[in-house]
Amino acid sequence: MAWQEWEQIKAELTTRHGAQMRLNQLAPAGGGGATPDLASSPAEKQAAAKAINDDLEPGVERDGKHATETVNAVVKEFGARDGYGWDTSAALKKAHETWEGQVNALLGRLATEKNLLSATAAGFQNNELDIAAQMARQSRIDSD
Repeated sequence: MAWQEWEQIKAELTTRHGAQMRLNQLAPAGGGGATPDLASSPAEKQAAAKAINDDLEPGVERDGKHATETVNAVVKEFGARDGYGWDTSAALKKAHETWEGQVNALLGRLATEKNLLSATAAGFQNNELDIAAQMARQSRIDSD
């Protein structure tokens, strides 16, 4: 890409976004995004755990099984016949074993995140109930 093309792209982005993007500086003190992307309420945590359970895990498992079936068919097709076969068969099999390990690691990570989100939501709720009970015991308004 020529320097003039790069300058033109930067100028178009500046015009479109109103300010020049700077990549050589730190994010503002409050964080880099305009809105937080951290689920902080128990309802948001439960929704995130539900999304992992209902959408992500089944999708990864389904697509992983489909990929396994497809790769196994290709490995078989390129495999040895009468003592001869393609090197591609063994390479695909080895690559798929590595990929399958990564899919299993992803599923494990999703399960861990789901459990942590659920436990955190319950922990926050228990903390809130505990604090409310402590405040009720110490409140002068309730005793009058």
